[in-house]
Amino acid sequence: MSHPEDEDPAALFRSAVGAVTPLKKPAAPPPATPRPKPRARMAEQDDQAARGEFARLLRDSNPLEAGDTASYRRDTLPARMFQRLKRGQYSVQDELDLHGATVAQADAMLRQFLQEAHAHDYGCVRIIHGKGLQSDGGAPVLKNLVDRLLRLRNDVLAFHSAPAGQGGTGAVLVLLSNR
Repeated sequence: MSHPEDEDPAALFRSAVGAVTPLKKPAAPPPATPRPKPRARMAEQDDQAARGEFARLLRDSNPLEAGDTASYRRDTLPARMFQRLKRGQYSVQDELDLHGATVAQADAMLRQFLQEAHAHDYGCVRIIHGKGLQSDGGAPVLKNLVDRLLRLRNDVLAFHSAPAGQGGTGAVLVLLSNR
């Protein structure tokens, strides 16, 4: 009589299981298509809505002319701070020059600039849009773009055309909120 310790465990297993038919190897699964990169759909919708609102504002309102002063102040901003902005008494921490840009380019550049200004915690920035004397149709396009876009942004406390020594009606000083 043989002892279980003397037998090969693999042989014992094969005798207990019996005849085995190997399974067919399954076909390799089709290569998975890469998943699309995620997009910020809500941000895209917000931008689209803002652009639509901007286009409506340009159609419905009287556009600024070349020599007009661009000015805006939120009700929450003290009048004294707005007066200091009008006089150019805030230190300009960064500047964006939009000369020669198309409306689409200027829109993208302005949004990016304001985003970066917040990332650096800037309080006051200058945006140079030019006087618009070369604009077709008379109304300065970039000046009106800057005016309308800044009015729609929650992070803009106030803006005013720069004093004569800082660009005059061809530039605006913008006071930004701390997020």
